[in-house]
Parts: sequence; C-alpha cells; structure tokens
Amino acid sequence: MKKKVVFYILGILLLTVLAFVGKTLYRAGEFKRITPLAPGDCHAVAGVLSSEDMAIDRRTGLVFISSDDRRAVIEKRPAQRGAVIGYNLADPVPALVDLTREFKKEFHPHGLSLFRSPDGRLSLFVINHTEAGHFIEIFDMVDKRLVHRRGISDPLMNNPNDLLAVGPDRFYVTNDHGSSSDLGRTVEDYLQLSRAGVVYFDGSRFSRVVDDLSYANGIEKSPDGRTVYVAETLALRIGEYGRDPENGALTLKRHIDLGTGVDNIMVGEQGSLIVGCHPKLLTFSLHARDPGKQSPSQVLKIAFNPDRTYRVEEIFLSRGETLSGSSVATIFKGKLLIGSVFDGRFLVCDMRQGG
Repeated sequence: MKKKVVFYILGILLLTVLAFVGKTLYRAGEFKRITPLAPGDCHAVAGVLSSEDMAIDRRTGLVFISSDDRRAVIEKRPAQRGAVIGYNLADPVPALVDLTREFKKEFHPHGLSLFRSPDGRLSLFVINHTEAGHFIEIFDMVDKRLVHRRGISDPLMNNPNDLLAVGPDRFYVTNDHGSSSDLGRTVEDYLQLSRAGVVYFDGSRFSRVVDDLSYANGIEKSPDGRTVYVAETLALRIGEYGRDPENGALTLKRHIDLGTGVDNIMVGEQGSLIVGCHPKLLTFSLHARDPGKQSPSQVLKIAFNPDRTYRVEEIFLSRGETLSGSSVATIFKGKLLIGSVFDGRFLVCDMRQGG
C-alpha cells in the first residue's frame, strides 16, 4: 500500500514537471512553424559588431546603430570597444560611419534613444555597460559628430536594457531583471518571475515608476508623448501606459498581447509600432551561447485605428539564415532596416518591390 502511494505521488510530480516543461516550451514558441516572409528584396550590410538597437532621425534619414560585441560583454570576456554607427538611408549609397570615435571612455553601447529639442538640436542617449558600472551617456549632434555632454549613473539602474529620452536631460530606463546576480537573473528567466521594471530620471534624481514586469525590454513613446510602450519579452506582450509629462508617472492602460518574444520598439508612420521579435525564445537563448546555432527573426507592425483598436501585421519572418536574433526594426521611405543582438550585420529590405 505504501509503495502504491509513493508511486502515485511520484507520478503526480512527474506529470507536474512534464506539464510545466511543456507549457514553457509552448509559451517560448518552440513548437511554432516558421514560414519565411519578406516584404521585398533584402540584403545584408556587414561592418558592425552587432546592431542590437537603433534610432532614426526622420528629418534626415540618419540611423544611429548600437554596435558592440554583445556575447563578449555578457560573458565578461575581453571585448573590443563598441561604437554608435551612423547609416544614412537618404544617401544614394549609404556608408557606415563611427559617430563616437572621439569618445575616449570605455564604451559598450546597448539601448539608445534620440531626442530633438524644440529648437531643432539633436541629442542621443546611450546605455553604456562598463567595468565601473552602468551609465547613460548623453551626446549632442554637432557638425555631423556626436559630442559627449555628460554621463549619468545610479544604483536604480541595476540591469539597464533600453531607454527613452523625453527631454534634454530626462529619460526612462528599463531594467530587464530585478536581481543583479547571474544566478538570480537565470532563476527569473526560467521561472518567469516578474521582477523587472522601469525607472525615470527627471533631470536630478531617479525613481521607480513601473514594477513587476517580466523581462522589461524595449521602450518607446507615441508621437504626442502622452503614451509610453514597454515590451515584456517573457510575457510576450507590450504594455501601453498613459504618461504624465509633468512628473513622468506611468499608468497602465492595457496590454497588447503578441504571442512572441518582443524586443525593441520603434515608432513608424502615423504612430504605428515596428517591433523586433524572437519567435522562439529558447532557441534564441541557445543562439546567445553558440553563434553556430541560428535563431529565427521576426518583425511585427502594430497599427492603431482612430478608436485605439489595433491590428497586428507580420512583415518579416526568417529561420535565421539571413539574420539571427532580430531585436529592432524601423521603416523609412519604403526601406525596412532590421538589427540583431549578435550578428555582425543588419538587413535592409526594399519594401517598394513587394513581397
């Protein structure tokens, strides 16, 4: 009798574990069928260490690309210096230009955000991971060069991933984990714990404005600045928040469930959202450890109707042959740019040619 009870309990435990593993695999997208889709002819542009995040000046077509050896930084191996690379889509033959070559500090850029002041001046905000800690580096665009203005650090930025500039010295930062240790971050990921969040810098001090997120990642705002979008990679969704421009407070309005691992967000035409995604999160995790393992890439476009209902369109999907681990995308005058967390290239697709 006792043996039967023991076997019964063991059976229940085994079924529970199998159910948890099955649910994890399903939510991570490992059973998804990948059918390649492209909006037109795509070609790869090499010459970057990676292209994890991008920002674009829509007045000129200049794209700012965050380039760094991400695997070396994550694994805490010696890494060559990163850079913010310029790539102007308005040029007949765009070239890659190192815009931060005059910045002498240790530089490993991650998320970045562009801010244009009312008088037209451009500033670029960049997350910089260094041995001394995490910094927000603020650069001003002067004569087609990025001139460093100041660096900002604070203990509340324990795992900064992306940021959103909302003023000459004001910004939001996503922390993708709550724990600062490698073990703690791993536990958060595999148990899908909601310990990430968003902090706000008002020009003089930092404060927490959103807590209990599941891997907070990309962050962006609507054209009028009154709505902020925050990607939750492990929750497979984007949170839509009302923003108080006076004090920076964010109030959740709704979630946009996408069923895929959302990464960075960029605003496109008419306030639409262009989102780089990882449709198979566990496969992406393997790709992060081994460059020989490909990870699917996906780009979604979220268009909003006048009544704020929305429609989601998949505009790019690949198994990873052309680009692995897509993390960001933007559209400019019929051209789709897609960046990657680790690949030493990015894609440019001519959407005017049709898919």
